[in-house]
Amino acid sequence: MFKSYITNDNLLLPPSLGEMIPQNDPVRVVHRIIEQIDLKSLYRKYSHLGSHAYHPRLMLKLIVYAYLRNVYSSRRIEELSRNDIRFLWLSGMNVPDHNTINWFRSGRLKGMLKEVFATIVKFLEAEGFVSLERAYTDGTKIESVANRYTFVWGKSIQTRTGKIAEEINELWAYAESVTKQELLQEAPLLPEDISSEKVREVVEKIDETLRDVDCDKKIKQKVKRVKKAWPEQLERYEQQEKILQGRNSYSKTDPDATFMRMKEDYMRNKQLKPAYNVQISTNDQFITNYSLHQTTSDTTTYIEHLEQYKSLYGLYPKESIADAGYGSEENYLYAQEKGINTFIKYNYFHKEQSGKWMNDPFRSSNFYYNEKQDCFYCPMGQPMRLIYIQKQKTKTGFTQEVHHYQAVRCQGCPLRSLCHKSRNDRVIQVNHRLSKLKAKEKEKLLSEEGLMHRSQRPQDVEATFGNLKNNKNFKRFLCRGKDRTEVEFGLLSIAHNLAKVAS
Repeated sequence: MFKSYITNDNLLLPPSLGEMIPQNDPVRVVHRIIEQIDLKSLYRKYSHLGSHAYHPRLMLKLIVYAYLRNVYSSRRIEELSRNDIRFLWLSGMNVPDHNTINWFRSGRLKGMLKEVFATIVKFLEAEGFVSLERAYTDGTKIESVANRYTFVWGKSIQTRTGKIAEEINELWAYAESVTKQELLQEAPLLPEDISSEKVREVVEKIDETLRDVDCDKKIKQKVKRVKKAWPEQLERYEQQEKILQGRNSYSKTDPDATFMRMKEDYMRNKQLKPAYNVQISTNDQFITNYSLHQTTSDTTTYIEHLEQYKSLYGLYPKESIADAGYGSEENYLYAQEKGINTFIKYNYFHKEQSGKWMNDPFRSSNFYYNEKQDCFYCPMGQPMRLIYIQKQKTKTGFTQEVHHYQAVRCQGCPLRSLCHKSRNDRVIQVNHRLSKLKAKEKEKLLSEEGLMHRSQRPQDVEATFGNLKNNKNFKRFLCRGKDRTEVEFGLLSIAHNLAKVAS
């Protein structure tokens, strides 16, 4: 026998949607938490004029729950709002169309979603789910929706600008040789000083000079051609350099995206693709802070990321744990100044623990240093004296001091072939301040607490990235522009946190 069923029949009483949804369903967690948080800052983005809008709390619930369900398309969210019981229960039978959903995500939430995110994290802290005193930090690169083959390279602009300057200088020299007079009192154009206005002025003067002179017709034709083409070309380069803002590249279809090497390439050949460098801090696999950056290196993102942490919660984490990608002199000093206890590895930290590294007498880091006399001693016991101090600036403008020490009497030394291959006496470079910071960090990393953090970090922050990319299948942004992609990742982070509460 089979159980009977009747289709297409009117019910005497309408069913209750809430009775069809289990009490432990994630949709109830989304509803409960978003219903309790303060959204006054979001309300201010609405006007009292015009027709009534969907309630922002309703819209936020719908989108966050959609992201929790791995649904990121606005059209798909609209479809589920019409047909899915959970969405219908969550929205109170309201069905916003995909344009409304997309505008709320890209317009209403832009510039203020981080405040909503922080409010939810504070709520989770009050509930005992998360702590803001410890932050495990790491970064990953997520591809932009931009076209992968419409790129602009900063070095190509510099190369082309240099060729233009070189050819203009040749035209100057030719015009002066033909007219037997100096056209310009100033020095030739340099690539770094060249501009569209200056090129237009110079080419115009060369054209006027050669107009009434009997010279090579090909040169005259070239002058007329460059008079029209080069100023326009340089104006385009100037606009591109404004967009680059010191970066090496950008995509024409998403100027905020920078070309980065992606590990997730299908052929595993680390192909360059337009992407954003996403940084997160986690605690017990809950995301407590996120930020998007246009630089490929994690090192330069650390200070900005922690400053945002401070702006969201009014405090810095008491403990900051990160991998070797963040171990720089600037970052160590910054954390020390802010009172943050760091457990951040540096380059060669693991290699330093190997016997091969520690027992190598020819490695400069193993040379004995006499602090009073400010000299090192080579493997033969000969002093290496300070010859000069070099000051250099990083990309962020941070100044480093590098001391150079040179050995004496390397000629005829029986260990020279094992020690170095330079023709002259060996020179080593040492950053004393960084060496002291590394030694202090090494001591903490090798302690019991450091070992605990080092084992916990990949389980905490790297596992979170694995969940976002693989379980939630979020490997490429859907929106263009840094502001919109930041909103996308913010919604994903909120969904991730609420899913953990539900589980």
